[in-house]
Amino acid sequence: MDSEISRPEEKFNWFKMFWTGFTNMSRLSKTLWIVAIVKLIIMFFILKPFFFPNLLNTKYEDDADKAQHVRTELYKKVPATEKSN
Repeated sequence: MDSEISRPEEKFNWFKMFWTGFTNMSRLSKTLWIVAIVKLIIMFFILKPFFFPNLLNTKYEDDADKAQHVRTELYKKVPATEKSN
């Protein structure tokens, strides 16, 4: 009698996939990935606050004032369209 035993399906483990891929890389590849990750951390967590400060929070208290400021700035930058006769 052929009876198959069904096992519950395992969930795909993303962490395990990346961990085994990282551990099987060459030394040069690991070094390059570490350099790239450190570079991203420096760009997003250290440089971003200095080059892109949140000016709306410093100038306006509530969301309505912020929205009004953004609307007026957008209207100033959109060129006026000419009416064709």
